[in-house]
Amino acid sequence: MISRILSTPIAAARGTIPAGTPRRITADVLSAVLPGPGRDRLGSGEVLAVTTGQQPALFTGPLYTVYKALSAVALAGRLERERGIPVVPVFWVAGDDHDFAEANHAWVLGRDGEPAQITLRDRPHDAPQLPLFREPLGPDIATALAALDTALPDSEGKLDVRRWLEASYRAELNLADASAEALNRLLGGKGLAIFRAHDPAAKRAAVPWLLRALDLTLEDGLSPVLVEGRLGRDRLRRDDSDFVTRRSGERFTRSQLEKIAAATPERLSPNVLLRPVIEAALFPTVAYVGGPGEMEYLPESAALFSTLGVTPQAHVPRWSGLIIEARIDKVLTKHRLTPADFNGQPGALETRIAKAELPLPLAASLQELREDVEARFARISGEVLQIDPTLERTVEAARNAALARTNEIERKLVASLKRTRGTMVSQLARARAALAPLGKPQERVVTVASFLARYGGSLLDEIEQEVARWAASP
Repeated sequence: MISRILSTPIAAARGTIPAGTPRRITADVLSAVLPGPGRDRLGSGEVLAVTTGQQPALFTGPLYTVYKALSAVALAGRLERERGIPVVPVFWVAGDDHDFAEANHAWVLGRDGEPAQITLRDRPHDAPQLPLFREPLGPDIATALAALDTALPDSEGKLDVRRWLEASYRAELNLADASAEALNRLLGGKGLAIFRAHDPAAKRAAVPWLLRALDLTLEDGLSPVLVEGRLGRDRLRRDDSDFVTRRSGERFTRSQLEKIAAATPERLSPNVLLRPVIEAALFPTVAYVGGPGEMEYLPESAALFSTLGVTPQAHVPRWSGLIIEARIDKVLTKHRLTPADFNGQPGALETRIAKAELPLPLAASLQELREDVEARFARISGEVLQIDPTLERTVEAARNAALARTNEIERKLVASLKRTRGTMVSQLARARAALAPLGKPQERVVTVASFLARYGGSLLDEIEQEVARWAASP
């Protein structure tokens, strides 16, 4: 069972959410939204939107993807109740993204409680950097699903998780569409509209802003528009009246890029700074819900909003949290720990606890020995300096050696205690694997499937309740 869901607020201020101007969603944009209650509401008339988004990933990627989505749902619900206007949560599936190494795998907590990586396949280093909507799952997905089934323990929700992912991640789909389907099956019933930003219809709708943005140059000297060329998705650089791709060196005239926009608009895409501008142009967006990294770089889009004449949305840090299982909570309680105690290097916490278990008289004697060494060498050093100042470093080296031997005694005593406290060490290792897998925040590593398999769909309801409390605060 889940013991509790712990909120871990992101240290970023919320922007003031504007009133916004409700409007209808165009047919092109609406056709790129997957069927569900969210799409129905988007097509029902004039609406506002709260948006969020993430690149596609195997088995929906880390937990924070779901946290983003639930944050958008909760915030949209609050704004709708306050304003009496339909506010629809929209999830932007960034299928244009080309970082396959980040999207091709998922981490779960295995049967032994340790992180286990499930990988679809690797992309050759010299392969074109294709957008993820051009990466078919193919036969590799069957192997990945089998590996997931093997890694997960037999538990109450495992069968439902397997059915959900098998229905979404099918061999005939690409990674972007599979991720969109998985999110739609998981959260579409909660009113979340899943927008496939890589859909040709969505690209047609974005073309006017993409073409205007070609004339803009960012601080890095490049355009905020990317084109799919010989080496895959590539940044453009203005060169006189033409445009040249950064990696492949391909040259395009403006007329050629306009023809690409008309015939194959899916080859054009915005960079991370232009994307929120396109998003606010396509949807009547009053707020974007994002993570800590996005809260840092999104303000850099301000100049693009102004130049392209698009009204900016507020930036709202998403809900952040930690799933604490009952078995882990028992370890925390037993050793009087908090999740923050696991943020350090592996082994540091075990050493600290073992050191605290040294008999008080022995610990006091070791400390007295250190202090005595420091005091005696300080006295000796003063006397030596009066006789021969050149021996100062010799005295310091001797003092450091004496302290090192004292510390070595303590280290060996602590190591001995750790060996005799094998149960304690293994308990802390399991807790660390669950709370800070790979030394990172849980939400940035483990996929939601790992917890849904163990605890069933009610887990989402518990998280949703915490997110609702987050959204209720101003």
